Amino acid sequence: MSKIPAAFQQGKAFIGFVTAGDPSLEKTEDFALALADAGTDLIEIGIPFSDPIAEGPVIQQANIRALSAGTNLSGIFRLTEKLRRKIKTPLAFLTYLNPVFHWGYDRFFRTCREIGIDGIIIPDLPFEEQPEAQTIAGAYGVDVISLIAPTSEQRIQRIAANAEGFLYVVSSMGVTGIRQNIETDLAGMIQTAKVTAKVPIAVGFGINTPEQAAEIARFADGVIVGSALVKIIAEYQTSAAPHLANYVKKMKQAIA
Repeated sequence: MSKIPAAFQQGKAFIGFVTAGDPSLEKTEDFALALADAGTDLIEIGIPFSDPIAEGPVIQQANIRALSAGTNLSGIFRLTEKLRRKIKTPLAFLTYLNPVFHWGYDRFFRTCREIGIDGIIIPDLPFEEQPEAQTIAGAYGVDVISLIAPTSEQRIQRIAANAEGFLYVVSSMGVTGIRQNIETDLAGMIQTAKVTAKVPIAVGFGINTPEQAAEIARFADGVIVGSALVKIIAEYQTSAAPHLANYVKKMKQAIA
């Protein structure tokens, strides 16, 4: 059974992201452990991909570094299996559809269950094409996380009604990356989604400061941070773990 609901049971959830293999799979394990120890409620593990269309420059470069280091899906599965033996924090993959399709839905999600993955986020999987993936993933206890964006408009309630694990609200148009200002009517989007949603709602894309996190936590159940964490890893490289932990603690305090 998915552990994702546990991420939201102790108050507002902080969801953190790392790219597997940046700068190595061994360091990714260290970074994920640091995130968990600092209080991260759910960890997203990014599967590096050559054409990450939803990612901004920070995560694009992390993908390039990981792939250049020889990171592959088999290695990521081994990494995740090791992590699951060490932490109880819910884990979710963030990946594009191609690696899942290439591996095969049944084989991929069966492996997810075996290594302790609780959910999966696939930015380029259209809502209308989710049922096939959800059926197979669900058989193995893996939640397929739905996304809503500022362009979802009339589809928000329909997407929210079918959401599993948690509902991922994209804060802004465009790709991932640090933003100084988030001007989308997120409160309105979340209010609309809550009419039909049966799962918690978290907001991602662009959140990087404690002030932004605190503001969003006023009306969302959780905040998602990716690029800001990846930027710390790019800056400090193999020595990033304590810096990641300090950042998480500040963000957790902001949304408490």
